[in-house]
Amino acid sequence: MPLSVTPDSATTGDGHARPRMIDACFLGPYAQNDTLLEKLVVEFLRDHVYWRRNFHPEDPLAIGTSAAYHPDYLAFEARMRRELHLLSAQLKKSVPFHSPRYIGHMASDLLLPGLAAQILTLPYNPNNVTEDTAPVTVELEVKVGLQLARMLGYVADPTRPDCAFGHLTSGGTVANYQALRLALAQKSFPVALRAANAPELALPDDDHAAFNLHPQHATALLEQWQQWLAQAAPAERRQWQARVQAARIEHLGLVDFFAAHPALKVPKVLAPITAHYSWSKGCKLLGLGRNQLELLPERGMRIDVEALEATLERCQRERQPVLLAVAVMGTTEYGTVDPVDAVVDARQRFAERGLGFAVHVDAAWGGYLATLFRNEDGSLRAHADVARGFRAFPSVGVHAAVAAIAQTDSVTVDPHKLGYLPYGSGAFICRDHRVMALLPEAADYVFHGDAAQDYMTRYRSLGQYIPEGSKSGAAVAAVYVTHQVLPLDHAHFGLLPAQTIRAAEAFDARARHFASEVAGVAQALVPFSPDSNLVCLALNPAGNRSVAVANAFVRRLHDELRIDPHQPVQNKQFFGSVTTLRPEALGEADTRRILDALGLDMATLDEEGAGKLVILRHTLMNPYLLDEDNGVSYIDLYFDHLATRVRALLADAGRAG
Repeated sequence: MPLSVTPDSATTGDGHARPRMIDACFLGPYAQNDTLLEKLVVEFLRDHVYWRRNFHPEDPLAIGTSAAYHPDYLAFEARMRRELHLLSAQLKKSVPFHSPRYIGHMASDLLLPGLAAQILTLPYNPNNVTEDTAPVTVELEVKVGLQLARMLGYVADPTRPDCAFGHLTSGGTVANYQALRLALAQKSFPVALRAANAPELALPDDDHAAFNLHPQHATALLEQWQQWLAQAAPAERRQWQARVQAARIEHLGLVDFFAAHPALKVPKVLAPITAHYSWSKGCKLLGLGRNQLELLPERGMRIDVEALEATLERCQRERQPVLLAVAVMGTTEYGTVDPVDAVVDARQRFAERGLGFAVHVDAAWGGYLATLFRNEDGSLRAHADVARGFRAFPSVGVHAAVAAIAQTDSVTVDPHKLGYLPYGSGAFICRDHRVMALLPEAADYVFHGDAAQDYMTRYRSLGQYIPEGSKSGAAVAAVYVTHQVLPLDHAHFGLLPAQTIRAAEAFDARARHFASEVAGVAQALVPFSPDSNLVCLALNPAGNRSVAVANAFVRRLHDELRIDPHQPVQNKQFFGSVTTLRPEALGEADTRRILDALGLDMATLDEEGAGKLVILRHTLMNPYLLDEDNGVSYIDLYFDHLATRVRALLADAGRAG
């Protein structure tokens, strides 16, 4: 159905105006803002040229003015232009992330502030390992961490001792590695203090108690230890530092550390069964082993709190330590939000019973949704205020989950996903920067100074604390400038995810209407109401009872919705993606509910080609899915196209049969 449009405002189908500011944010589906981007790029390229020419104007010209006429110069230029033209032609086969017709994976158009800032910074080529190689962008990276910390509800005032800290990574995977690394360092440090007989500290009575402290208590011990060292004589300080260092897990390694403390077991990592595969990779990389990752069942594609409680009860009974409990804010497959508040509550209760562990939120996808929950002063918005303007978002549970992030220990966020910024810019943020003192890696030729410096100065030697060494400062500039132009609150950056949530709600409603439209030829179902801007759709040909047949049908549909490098992208009307519903993740009740609604037989899950149900997955990031100015709903167009293709494929199958 057409959208209502008025001359002075653009309105969605539910009557909410699209903020005109958004029209300046992107290059645009039709590259409408090409002049703006071109002006910015040319202006700052010239600015860079002038900077070079005025650095030491007394120096002679290393490249003579006649060089451009030399045959070798001209031949090089010709080869370069040829290869660039070939590359440009090849890139036309790329996925059109910019288009409202793209509703597949977690990618969309790029925000102009970030794109321009990254292009602007690239010729300077800062290496964000230390201020010696990136005096500007290292400081910007520390500020980006504070920007994200404020968005998440952490303390973001560097003058406070409990201020948060964050840094960028290549993506969410590396950020999750950092979470594991930091949690293990924090968990094992009190054990090292006991092993070294560190003086004048109120240490736990045994290794088990030391290994199972609440993270905040472990941080307090670290703080007390650093204060004692600061007051000790230099020789004594060096002696005790060496003793504690020799007892740390980072020095001994897992094998020798646990051999030295036979009463301890290798800790478990608890994560929902839908958790990103990076958690399995991280456990392997850290040496814990995949066997230490315990995946918990879910209800409604959100972590099953009762199963978490039962697992923690078992761990306490068996004296099995837990390193980290992971909650997900926006699963990559379904966009669902785990009950972070319940995980935090469980941690508090079990820590009081002697089973302390860290809580990490994997918000690689959904992190920027937190902007919708933040006032301009950084305070949390009330549920009723956030809900104004939406049909169902956020649920009471989602609001409680976002509010509880402030009580977690660390978070992963991906600016290159819902932050609309270039790859690769993930981010890791920890609640209390003091624990970062456990991570530094010294390299005399790179890092200088001491850890007793103030907050901003200390982290200018950034490479000491992060998993990477060399990394791009241009990506940092992109994130920082974007956050400055669009502060991370509901009145600024939040206007973007608000558009995507409205699109998701419109998509959800239209999907249910689509189900009635195709009822004669196929069964269609939205298996879970969306928590965010990801909506899935399950399909099954009418009369079919076999999961394998339904899967084959959906895969044929997806073949028409995915990129084909052998065809022009213009041949595709829409781009989508697929995922699966796994019985072990769903649980029996949800599995039966979904299969029954689709007319599928549970018993056929055991057939070849079954085992899990293949479904269409739609990521609704583009703010122009509801094109109010032109009265076009790409959501309606998509479902019209999908209905046509469903009928055509089934008709072809009928003729073939």
